[in-house]
Amino acid sequence: MRGKFNKSSLIGWQFVLLPSALILLFSFYPMIQSFILSFESGKGNVSHFVGLGNYTRLFSDPMFLQALFNTLLYLVIQVPIMLILGLVIAHLLNSPKLKFKGFYRTAIFLPCVTALVSYSILFKSIFAVDGIFNQMLLNMHIISEPVAWLLDPVWARVVIILAITWRWTGYNMIFYLSAMQNVDPSVYEAASIDGASKFRQFMSITIPMLKPIILFTAIISTNGTLQLFDEVVNITNGGPGNSTMTISQYIYNLSFVYTPNFGYAATVSYAIVVIVAVLAVLQLKVGGEKK
Repeated sequence: MRGKFNKSSLIGWQFVLLPSALILLFSFYPMIQSFILSFESGKGNVSHFVGLGNYTRLFSDPMFLQALFNTLLYLVIQVPIMLILGLVIAHLLNSPKLKFKGFYRTAIFLPCVTALVSYSILFKSIFAVDGIFNQMLLNMHIISEPVAWLLDPVWARVVIILAITWRWTGYNMIFYLSAMQNVDPSVYEAASIDGASKFRQFMSITIPMLKPIILFTAIISTNGTLQLFDEVVNITNGGPGNSTMTISQYIYNLSFVYTPNFGYAATVSYAIVVIVAVLAVLQLKVGGEKK
């Protein structure tokens, strides 16, 4: 029995060994190297040690502060809208009286499978000066001349928020819809007998029972927004005047657009890590189970 147990354990370790080695090689090793690099300055192969210089530079770097402000602005506005909208749509699509459910679910989820670059270029063309959105507003006599949406700092941010919401709302909706279908219908029947309205049932039954899923989608949506890159680069390229640039784009610019400084780029990357960790802990404290 002992020999059989050891043989089984050996076979199990053989299966685990290769994936573990690959994870160490392609995940943990780059993480450690980038952390070491964050204490250096230069182009990588000719870098020199600067200690905490890169980290102290963050607090006086106007470009980083602008990118941080833009990223947090997207986070504060877009994530709540996307979560609430996904929850409401899932509730509507979960109605047993709704016809053509499959069509509506597919249509709302479809943006999630579109390529990031493709849909970003699509939004850029829609909101161009000669785009279809301006043409529609002109035909409806809402505006008298085309609006340069992507050249105004406020409207450019609005366009990016609309693009992100359009693409990712259906992703969260699928999670909510799956969770709602696992709720016992008898719970709603009992609430209806007690005289609870549909809105009351939604607020007092649906949302509390979906609390773990809502917390999960809030965390992954927060992480995704803090790493926002493709939409900004392809729609506005960070403009006008860096008013839409995110932290991820700033990291890219530090590495490949400006004079390369891989050490400082790694420092900015770890700033995202810290922000993600702090927000995740706060979300777990606020939305987690209280003991």
